[in-house]
Amino acid sequence: MIELSPIRDGGGRAFPAEATNSTFASHGMTLRDYFAAKAMQSLILEVADWKYMPNEIANFAYAQADAMLKARTA
Repeated sequence: MIELSPIRDGGGRAFPAEATNSTFASHGMTLRDYFAAKAMQSLILEVADWKYMPNEIANFAYAQADAMLKARTA
């Protein structure tokens, strides 16, 4: 099995669940996506003047998520 970096593989699943015979388990979002969504919520609240484009906010949110994943492996 190839080991991927936490950033490359998204840090794993945010809410992992096992499938049973009677239920369907979804893989859901990655931990990276979850961290980025949390960062984006805060960024949007702080950007009151809206001088930033949505793609800039999204890119910054993912940069924050990547930093959080990197910090977890330190």
